[in-house]
Amino acid sequence: MALLEVREVTVAFGGVRALSDVAISAEQGRITGLIGPNGAGKSTLFDVITGLRRPSSGQVFIEGREVTRLGPTRRSRHGLARTFQRLELFGRLTVRDNLLVAAELGSNRRHAAELVDQILDRLGLTRLADTSSDTLSTGAARLVEVARALAAQPKLLLLDEPAAGQDPEETERFADLLRSLAAEGTTVLIVEHDMDLVMSVCDDLHVLDLGKVIASGPPEEIRRNEQVLAAYLGDAA
Repeated sequence: MALLEVREVTVAFGGVRALSDVAISAEQGRITGLIGPNGAGKSTLFDVITGLRRPSSGQVFIEGREVTRLGPTRRSRHGLARTFQRLELFGRLTVRDNLLVAAELGSNRRHAAELVDQILDRLGLTRLADTSSDTLSTGAARLVEVARALAAQPKLLLLDEPAAGQDPEETERFADLLRSLAAEGTTVLIVEHDMDLVMSVCDDLHVLDLGKVIASGPPEEIRRNEQVLAAYLGDAA
């Protein structure tokens, strides 16, 4: 059974469909990529999965339980955490305090500080722990947002363009992090425009174009899919 299932989700704004009968899944302990050109509906789909937007029709399931009508807070209790395309850090708080906010809302509050220290060390952020978040570079800030999501100890981690602003060395370390999280059993769903990163870390891919899924499968199949090449990858593939 897939840890995440999205079944026939449609989102309409007036007469315009941002998503049309979208169906995707993400298996436990695997990295699933959600790719497509700008405006394809990727972030809208993330909002539906996390409960920030109610679909016009369709259903969302986490671990076989329907959560379509649950809000973001209740979904987080089912083990879901996410980052955002637009950075959403608490700018006036330190890096450490950003993580503590998430850790103290979780199920292991008594050990929140210890958990935060472990995550800071794992992501190479210990030296920035007492730095105000609004002074960070874009790449560092995105990593802190990922760290904060991890502080919630999610089963399902949704990442919206997490590598934006990272240099090649940071991106490679981030790829290693994603692989290790998946190996530990975390399910990762990632929206990302860095095709080298996507193709190197993802086990499965779903491709959106104009609000519809035009292809699903392993990266080696997606690379050769003519509809995907025409819609998104182009000569870069």
